[in-house]
Amino acid sequence: MVEMVNRPYARAFEAYAAGNPDILCLSADLTSSCEVDGFRDRHPDQFLSMGMAEQNMMSFAGGLALAGFRPFIHTFGVFMYRRPYDQLMASVAYPRRKVRLMGFLPGITTPGGMTHQAIEDIAVMRSIPNMSILETGDATEVESICEAADSIDGPVWCRILRGSVPRLFDTPIRVGEMRVLSEGSDILVVTSGITTEEALRARVALSRAGLSIRHLHLHTIKPFDAAQLLDHIGSVRHGVVTLENHVTEGGIGSLVAETMADAGVGKRLIRLGLKDTYAHGGSRPYLMRYYDLDALALVRGIEGLVGQDFGIAEEHLDAARVEDVHSLVKAEAL
Repeated sequence: MVEMVNRPYARAFEAYAAGNPDILCLSADLTSSCEVDGFRDRHPDQFLSMGMAEQNMMSFAGGLALAGFRPFIHTFGVFMYRRPYDQLMASVAYPRRKVRLMGFLPGITTPGGMTHQAIEDIAVMRSIPNMSILETGDATEVESICEAADSIDGPVWCRILRGSVPRLFDTPIRVGEMRVLSEGSDILVVTSGITTEEALRARVALSRAGLSIRHLHLHTIKPFDAAQLLDHIGSVRHGVVTLENHVTEGGIGSLVAETMADAGVGKRLIRLGLKDTYAHGGSRPYLMRYYDLDALALVRGIEGLVGQDFGIAEEHLDAARVEDVHSLVKAEAL
């Protein structure tokens, strides 16, 4: 039974930041939605409410970093890079300021639709010089994201899970590494974020079908260890399937494709993710099924790669977690 942890970020950020006057918590009018309302109430001297003015907040954070502070910005991911992109580039990325960008609601983890779903953020951030990228996939990674991000000498983009989060791993994020969750010899599966749990749901059914799966989980997307990935690709017979909570252009599928192309690797690659589309509103399980981001979609992708139907259906997969569509405190789940 998977342990569920309620609001791991709230406790983790307070435990890391409290008592360290160099760390400042910035919020763009989404304080409770980003789980830092308790920190605001208990540590007001380290909290700054910047209002719904992300451009000003980004430049302000760059100035704080120049003055020796380590600002942690909290808002929904889409508002962190779409609105203040120029300030992000000029005030944070270009001067390599130690600003920690804590982006909530990655991909389709919200029913808020296009305006609230960060579906192309990895593609944007990967293209920005000096920017590092971390993504949380379970409660343990959420609990360790602050220390991991703060260990990086420069700006860091973090995809944060909130609310009730499963605990899948026993060890914290180690920047620059990747988790090897299984060491099979037929297919390499590469996942990150919430798609890792979907791959784990499919593991038993794939094993029963006679497939040996090598599974990598990426919490560090930039910097990326291309040599290690190539070693894993060389250890499987058929090829690679990537599954991500992001558009297939510019995310981990592109990262793997670029690595293979640069090294002249001729094995097949299937990239699963949002296919040149925005997502509409709905629960996470519904959206993952509708847009082919779930365990069954991964099975179909593997079947396409090897050219064989294994007869695996939903009932053969491990059960998905039951999850309420709406937040307990906000009906619109925002």
